[in-house]
Amino acid sequence: MLIRKAPDIAPSEITPESIYRQRRQFIKGLAAGSALLMSGPAAALSGSAREDEGLRATGPEWLQKKLEAATASTEFSTAEKLTPFEHVTSYNNFYEFGLGKSDPKAYAQGLRTDPWSVEVSGAVHKPGRYHLEDLLKGVDLEERIYRLRCVEAWSMVIPWVGFPLASLLKRFEPTGSSRYVAFTTLHDPEQMPGQRSRFGTIDWPYVEGLRMDEAMHPLTILAVGVYGSALPSQNGAPLRLVVPWKYGFKSIKSIVRIHLAEQMPPTSWNRTAPQEYGFYANVNPAVDHPRWSQSTERRLPSSLFSPNIIDTQPFNGYSEQVAHLYSGMDLNKWY
Repeated sequence: MLIRKAPDIAPSEITPESIYRQRRQFIKGLAAGSALLMSGPAAALSGSAREDEGLRATGPEWLQKKLEAATASTEFSTAEKLTPFEHVTSYNNFYEFGLGKSDPKAYAQGLRTDPWSVEVSGAVHKPGRYHLEDLLKGVDLEERIYRLRCVEAWSMVIPWVGFPLASLLKRFEPTGSSRYVAFTTLHDPEQMPGQRSRFGTIDWPYVEGLRMDEAMHPLTILAVGVYGSALPSQNGAPLRLVVPWKYGFKSIKSIVRIHLAEQMPPTSWNRTAPQEYGFYANVNPAVDHPRWSQSTERRLPSSLFSPNIIDTQPFNGYSEQVAHLYSGMDLNKWY
């Protein structure tokens, strides 16, 4: 399936980071050559060109090697201006660490992510508990630059490093009755102060889910890195889901369980406030949140005196690729 870039990207929206321009030019010039394999995003972003290098997360050696070997996708990436690394890693919703946007960065740094394992269960022929390293064996990582749209009406453009969820699910050999995929976040109140807070509204652990065709779509990925390095804890280390046409709360972080099911699974925000957060959570500027409009978004960085407000696109700009998944559905009802 060909995923084409949006045709209306203005030149001013191309990322100004010279290192990324050089990388793209290099990839285009060597797409047919073996040198492409040496041009992973982690390598392209290393050195004195990155002022935030000292802030980057470091994973185990085996993961670092895979990140360094990752290639950059032009087929699946937008050319829009990247959100700076500082904003991507310091403005987060990860309620397991607190309700504030800065809480994840402040309180997640001690999260133990190595070793890490994921339980696979349900309607599959190969259930079991798999170490992260085993899950990534034989996997070629790829950098994809995706839009991220939060239900709170702010957005970013992020260079994730990961691989298609579909390729992993096929390895577990889903049965014919598999219709949904459910995910569970780590539940560890000792490490995650938000899970022991008296002010929380979520029934832990955090859970999310996708319909099988959504999970198998080529845009849906599992990310293990961002900006060429391992995922920081506040961004969902060591393994998170990224579904770019849905609101950000669908892209569950720090995954410890993948369960294939016949019935639609419960999801945390839908269970907490079903009148506000539906199962599908597709970005839809025509359907407002009960407490605010979804027609526009605040693209970070943005401030009171320098606002960056843009129109929200249906399916977050991925309509051409995913709208057919919902043909015949009332998207006001199935929000």
